[in-house]
Amino acid sequence: MKRGLILLADHARNSVPAEYGALGLPREQFERHIAYDIGVEAVTRGLAHALGCPALMTTYSRLLIDPNRGVDDPTLVMRLSDGAVVPGNAEIDVAERERRIARFHRPYHAAIKAEIDLALGQGIDPVLVSLHSFTPYWRGVPRPWHVGVLWERDRRFAGYLLKAFRAAGDLCVGDNEPYSGALEGDTLYTHGTSRGLRHGLIEIRQDLIAQQSGVDEWISRLAPILEGYM
Repeated sequence: MKRGLILLADHARNSVPAEYGALGLPREQFERHIAYDIGVEAVTRGLAHALGCPALMTTYSRLLIDPNRGVDDPTLVMRLSDGAVVPGNAEIDVAERERRIARFHRPYHAAIKAEIDLALGQGIDPVLVSLHSFTPYWRGVPRPWHVGVLWERDRRFAGYLLKAFRAAGDLCVGDNEPYSGALEGDTLYTHGTSRGLRHGLIEIRQDLIAQQSGVDEWISRLAPILEGYM
């Protein structure tokens, strides 16, 4: 494990197992941000290769269940997402909710815990790097940020990221924008805050990584920044 970095991608893919069909949605909805974080899987894989560090990524759509939510969060299984009603989630009962937690949510978090435990067992103090992407517009309003850093209580790694992104000189950088990093029960709260590990969430605007050229550019931007921290 190079330098203790562990990459995480909670919303890497837009896949749904065959037995769930398309959750009652038109297939084109799965190309939207409501189904996954556009561009993030490719960026995460590229960084893992460049840095020689592990990457843990989901293989299912956030429309099925959102791994970046605690199991008691009311938005764990979304019935309505950015104007799209999800028929396959509308009448979900407790048994089906628990089934999805056991099959999809819990194994992902168990894998993260195992990777952290492996690092700690080797005397490595791991740093958790969560990668996400956000839409260029929200409800018709443009979002000016190229990249955002989300954090809550622990600024050790997040502060470094903010400084590094701003030093580039050509980026509009969000500090807890376009979202707040204070989400109790999310992935970094569960595995970072609760265990006292350094961590940070990087949000990249989706239009910047929707094509391979943008993916390559952001791998080139991020790799030396992450490597320079350790």
